[in-house]
Amino acid sequence: MARHITFVKKIKADGELCAKCQQVSQQLESAGLLAKIDRIVIADERDPETEGMRLAAQHAVTYAPFFIVREDDGQERIYTIYLKFLKEVLQQSVSQEAENRAISQDLDFL
Repeated sequence: MARHITFVKKIKADGELCAKCQQVSQQLESAGLLAKIDRIVIADERDPETEGMRLAAQHAVTYAPFFIVREDDGQERIYTIYLKFLKEVLQQSVSQEAENRAISQDLDFL
């Protein structure tokens, strides 16, 4: 079944991309996985009307970055933990230690 993946990353009040968003972008690119992302959307905390901020509100997401995975049947899943997204959606192997570490890391609030 096909799926559509949206990657939402945040621009902070100072105009800079959040550090975690930048890190995830670089990891996707270096692993050759960026091509699997259908859309990249910005949540600009200086403007609550940006598409990313609206998507965050719609899905009750308070952390950035996050991924929205929509299946052909219309079902959507939200991933706020990058390594869980890698493992479950992109079928990449992730060690349990790395996954546990990622869960406990500080994320950037929207």
